[in-house]
Amino acid sequence: MKIKSQIVLFIVLAFSIAWILFLLIPLLGLTYGEPRSIILLTGAMFAPAIASLLTRVITKEGFKNMLLKPNFKGNVQKYVGIYFGPTLLILFSGLFYFLLFPQNYNPDLSQYPPGIVALGITQIALVGPVINIIPTLGEELGWRGYLLPKLRKLFSDRTSLVISGVIWGLWHAPVIIMGHNYGNQYPLYPYLGIIAMVVFCLFLGIIEGYFTIKMNSVIPAAMIHSTVNAGAALPLLLVKQGVNQVIGPTIAGLVGGIPFFVVAIILFVRWRSPKTLQDDQSVEREKLSPFN
Repeated sequence: MKIKSQIVLFIVLAFSIAWILFLLIPLLGLTYGEPRSIILLTGAMFAPAIASLLTRVITKEGFKNMLLKPNFKGNVQKYVGIYFGPTLLILFSGLFYFLLFPQNYNPDLSQYPPGIVALGITQIALVGPVINIIPTLGEELGWRGYLLPKLRKLFSDRTSLVISGVIWGLWHAPVIIMGHNYGNQYPLYPYLGIIAMVVFCLFLGIIEGYFTIKMNSVIPAAMIHSTVNAGAALPLLLVKQGVNQVIGPTIAGLVGGIPFFVVAIILFVRWRSPKTLQDDQSVEREKLSPFN
């Protein structure tokens, strides 16, 4: 089967499986965020991995090059940066937002036990990269482990990173409509929220894709994704009620996410394509890449 057909099949399966689970939430009369809906949302995170496996079976391409090996050799320093870097970016993103919007900062933290913010930061820094790694692997085995390598056989690396990020963002559309990340009390709901999620996934996908390609493994992407899921909501402990979360303070906001966007742009501009993750690409395709 041609690569384009493999990509289309994977995308159809990844969206269909996840969107069925997403849509079960309103169909069953559940409220977004309640325990039973969280079970469905967690299950949906495995849809890209399941889609990858099904596509490999249907197309008979097998299970090689799944990028599951962590490849620690020669990458220890990168792993240290991956372990702690996203937490620092989350903290800096919150600080950046409150510097721009000091009126949205809530100085009265009496509703929380003493030290809850410091404890949250410590927990995210120490266990954030691994606490959610199983469900985030459910996504990354599909987006960065299957879709990205396939796209790189058809397009330049930069184009592949952009396409995969946009697709990843649109995949979230049903839960954005339900209020995921941004609620439902903002101008141009839900369209602005969907756009903000696509922007966020585009830039986060560049960061995750960068390390996937550099280290020939989806483990770094899953670690980054795990930290983001664990710590993204931390600035909400410090913000006044009723703020427009499409703007911030979380990293999923168009302003709150700017520090992440800057890192992604730097990696995107300075990137030079390695000779990994190219499995059966032709030499001619490799020479034509604008990253070389």
